[in-house]
Amino acid sequence: QVQLVESGGGLVQAGGTLRLSCAASGSIFSINAMGWYRQAPGKQRELVATITSAGNTDYAESVKGRFTISRDNAKNTVYLQMNSLKPEDTAVYYCNVNQVLFGREYSYWGNGTPVTVSS
Repeated sequence: QVQLVESGGGLVQAGGTLRLSCAASGSIFSINAMGWYRQAPGKQRELVATITSAGNTDYAESVKGRFTISRDNAKNTVYLQMNSLKPEDTAVYYCNVNQVLFGREYSYWGNGTPVTVSS
């Protein structure tokens, strides 16, 4: 089992910045991709950004150029630097980790951290 603890969410004005962190603990071996998803009220959860163990990244079109995902493998932590925030970025942000053990893939989710961007 992998436990994820997110932090860094909060209330910010449009144009502001926030940095989310997600620390993984427990059986933290063979972790492949780490990522961030978000869910706005009344909407489905959507991908924000992912990063593989090799450092390859992928971003939603809506956040490209504004958000940066990074990871510290020594600390088993993934970060999401969010710049130029917009009201439409308001959502609960969830950390996700994928682990591959003996050929099987496991996916773990954090409890989420809320981000509110005021106009």
